[in-house]
Amino acid sequence: MAKTEYALQMKDITVEFPGVLANDHVSIDLKKGEVLGLLGENGAGKTTLMNVLYGLYPPTSGKIFLDGKEVAIGSPMEAINQGIGMVHQHFKLVDTLSVIENVILGLADGKGKFGKLDLEPARKKFLALCDEYQLYVDPDETVWKLPVGKQQWVEILKALYRDCQVLVLDEPTAVLTPSESDELCKAIRHIVSQGKSVIFISHKLREVMEITDRVTVIRDGKLIGTINTTEANQIKLADMMVGRPVQIVRKERPAFKDSRPVLEMHNVSANDDRGVQALKDFNLTVHAGEIVGVAGVDGNGQRELAECISGLRKIKGGSITIDGRKVTDVIADPSFLGYIPEDRQKTGLVLDFSISENLIMKDYQNKPFSHKGVLNKREIRDNARSLIKKYNIKTPSEDVKVRNLSGGNQQKVVIARELDPEPVLEIAAQPTRGLDLGAVVGVHDILLKERNRGAAVLFISAELQEIMALSDRIIVLFGGEIMGDLDAETADQNVIGQMMLGQRLEAKGE
Repeated sequence: MAKTEYALQMKDITVEFPGVLANDHVSIDLKKGEVLGLLGENGAGKTTLMNVLYGLYPPTSGKIFLDGKEVAIGSPMEAINQGIGMVHQHFKLVDTLSVIENVILGLADGKGKFGKLDLEPARKKFLALCDEYQLYVDPDETVWKLPVGKQQWVEILKALYRDCQVLVLDEPTAVLTPSESDELCKAIRHIVSQGKSVIFISHKLREVMEITDRVTVIRDGKLIGTINTTEANQIKLADMMVGRPVQIVRKERPAFKDSRPVLEMHNVSANDDRGVQALKDFNLTVHAGEIVGVAGVDGNGQRELAECISGLRKIKGGSITIDGRKVTDVIADPSFLGYIPEDRQKTGLVLDFSISENLIMKDYQNKPFSHKGVLNKREIRDNARSLIKKYNIKTPSEDVKVRNLSGGNQQKVVIARELDPEPVLEIAAQPTRGLDLGAVVGVHDILLKERNRGAAVLFISAELQEIMALSDRIIVLFGGEIMGDLDAETADQNVIGQMMLGQRLEAKGE
């Protein structure tokens, strides 16, 4: 067999689901020792194509070649045996097991004498990988105790432990802090320096420009083209993805004067899941008709802040009111609170429910969706069809299970359910995580429209560019405390960056 420069070639891959042509004769190739960016809008078919490569879906037609040899991949185990590793957008870890137990799961490693578990050899190999790639994780820590960035390291190290030659990273930086993203980029460069190859799926065009050698763009299941990164720029890539130029810019908004306080937090204290204090004597007011952006490195109290306001986490002290009423009295009322959680799959959705069922979860017991305990399926279906159209959810029907949607379309289901009732307070925690640039701008437009009708909006994001573009005020969190409160119109990005590192600076703001 003649040698080839390609580690992977996927030729004329077509994938059809009932009512959906997910991939339409898509061809990509991946050279040995290169990073190939794979771009496309939510629902464009990127993850479906990679799931074919990983043996999760059989292609309707098309061929796969590894190192020039045609292969048939019928399961993830076969993919792993063929040297393919994949880190999914939503992690596939067992939360209650330790890191090293997750790493060797499904392998013969760990078998000791007389059937007893011996993890020491696996632990040494794992720590050597941590050292080589500078991705440090405690092998004996239980996975659920790790921050999401460290869980990402576990997934990557698990694939490297299995000696993958082709590594697929599906939205790997969506849950990472800027510093963690830099660490990941260093690790990727080290991976490809060894002759391995990486497919990098991302919506963050800056990172795509920084880390990739070439970029392949898919739109609506079809191949748009492949371009050398040196010949591309962010505007050109966005145009290829969406079919039109798209940029995140600050938009004009009407001023609200003397608007009433909607969310009021006084001296609130709360612990995280490990019992460590996450919020310390926290004070915050969000008024009607304003968007307050919450900036900060992930893990500094953002999640606990959102969960305390939404009633998912008990506070240890202080008080929280929404429109003058205790949180515990109003959280069940869709007209008071809309909550977009940071983890749509674990907190925001019931994956085995249909789209229409997920869209009424907060209101299923009320008219017109039910009467005397009996669901009105026609009203439920009509509601779903209306919201699918309004929020541009890509799906063949309202009866599709939510787990079968792309991550971005799952997020749109959550946004539609939470914001369509027009609540007085809206908490949007990482609402654009995993969304393409066009969808990001769409979410911004929705939140700005909500603000302009008079809603109070708390916008939590790891993307500083988004916070500065969308917010009226910006608060910066560090260690569960507010380092500063700034007017977003005049805020300085460098000053915010210093606050994110724990420097409490003098700043103007309300």
